[in-house]
Amino acid sequence: MPLTGKKVLVGLTGGIACYKIPYLVRFLHKANAEIQVVMTEAATRFITPLTLESVSNRPVAVKLFPEGEYVSTRHIDMAEWPDLIVVAPATANFLGKVASGISDDLLTTIICASPRPVMIAPAMNPQMWNNPVTQKNLSYLREIGYRFVDPDEGDMACDHVGVGRMAEPDQIFDRVKTFLAGKAQKKKPLKRPTRSRAKK
Repeated sequence: MPLTGKKVLVGLTGGIACYKIPYLVRFLHKANAEIQVVMTEAATRFITPLTLESVSNRPVAVKLFPEGEYVSTRHIDMAEWPDLIVVAPATANFLGKVASGISDDLLTTIICASPRPVMIAPAMNPQMWNNPVTQKNLSYLREIGYRFVDPDEGDMACDHVGVGRMAEPDQIFDRVKTFLAGKAQKKKPLKRPTRSRAKK
């Protein structure tokens, strides 16, 4: 199992491509990764938390301050838990908030507080993707270390054609697997050469 012992936090923001994310979660689950799903309120308009709970076998977190739960430091605990944070789909709104340091929901607060690497798979209308502000935010986030699985070109749900369609779940999974495998390889301790002792 290539991702045994690896922890991946999957964040969903409000885009139609949310319907593809259960497939990504299934790929991660089959690879034996531990998964925590976090959804924005907008994401729950496109797919239910129950669907993601069913494929991740773990409660889905949505609200920053859910009633009846102890949550005073939950965002910090969740920020420190994963080996990698994957946000898919990531909207233009999400990119703008992260680039500006805005933390007004659970997902953006976790990312602001997290020392872990973040991989983002954007999904949006071609005009939104090509908007100069979006491109500026993308460039800045790349510059400061965020990783991206760039969108594909093709037909969109809005009947437009162009760049902006989220990469397919298997593509995102391959990038996650490659990144975590490389990270693990870097952490392997160096083997010290053993000296053979001459027999007396």
